Amino acid sequence: MHIVIPDEYQDIVPRLDCYKLIAGHTVTIHREPAADFEALVERLRPADVIVSIRERVAFSRALIERLPNLKLIALVGRNATTIDYAAATDHGVMVSTGKSNSPVAPAELTVALMVAARRNIVLEAERMRRGEWPMTLSHRLRGSTLGIFGLGNIGSLVAEAGAGLGMKILVYGQAQSAKRALERGYSVAESKAAFFEQSDVLSLHVRLRPDTRGIVGTEDLARMKPTALIVNTSRAELIAPGALLAALQAGRPGYAAVDVYDREPIVNGDHPYLKMPNVVCTPHLGWAEWDNFELYFAETFEQIAAYAAGQPLRLANPTVVPRG
Repeated sequence: MHIVIPDEYQDIVPRLDCYKLIAGHTVTIHREPAADFEALVERLRPADVIVSIRERVAFSRALIERLPNLKLIALVGRNATTIDYAAATDHGVMVSTGKSNSPVAPAELTVALMVAARRNIVLEAERMRRGEWPMTLSHRLRGSTLGIFGLGNIGSLVAEAGAGLGMKILVYGQAQSAKRALERGYSVAESKAAFFEQSDVLSLHVRLRPDTRGIVGTEDLARMKPTALIVNTSRAELIAPGALLAALQAGRPGYAAVDVYDREPIVNGDHPYLKMPNVVCTPHLGWAEWDNFELYFAETFEQIAAYAAGQPLRLANPTVVPRG
């Protein structure tokens, strides 16, 4: 069986303990993203199984119908917005999923970015590396308001950390978020407008769905304080296209910490955020730590082993009639 793993640009998967679960199969790993669609088709054409690392590759109908050998897309994680599940089903391609969704690593990164950006750590570390000494003044966390947009599993951990640092927690989101906030003694914003106006640090923890795409718009960001920080470790598409860049250029909010982008990976420093001293950028590190990778990839490789043994799979498209 030929397994292809595209866009494995971290060069980490063969070093995972769980990699042994797919030993005995032909495995082709591509580090760099394909140059274009046709190059991607050529890379994936030999595959019986493709390991989809979260949302790094878009499995459109146009792509799936060009892969006649493909029988299984083994997804790393529980869901992906970049797979056309209907197209996969129409072409007899099974899509298996993981079962775990640990909030710990992304919550930790969110807090780290919040502290780093609020206290100018990255800016000052780089200035010191260049031999400079005069320092900027930063903003303390204690006593400031941490806005949590979506008090789910990740947002809850971030709120706990913020409260531990002496921050006032303000929550906005669906009814369930408001209910949890009140149960935990947090404040609930009276409105979306008030939420953006009152937050000194605002962290996005909303799941990306059709109804949440672009849920943060230009008018929301314009309400933020010039001293405020917005943190996004969730999905870039939660913010309307171009809205955050324009808002930062306009000075409201004054700062951003970003781990997710409309286009990934970003290479050769090719992004306007990287030229802005008031933005801290990390390369989609939210889930990227050893324990998470061992957990998620083990579940993916177990599904491939189950497929090879003719055993049932966890399918995102359970009505599929598999290719022979």
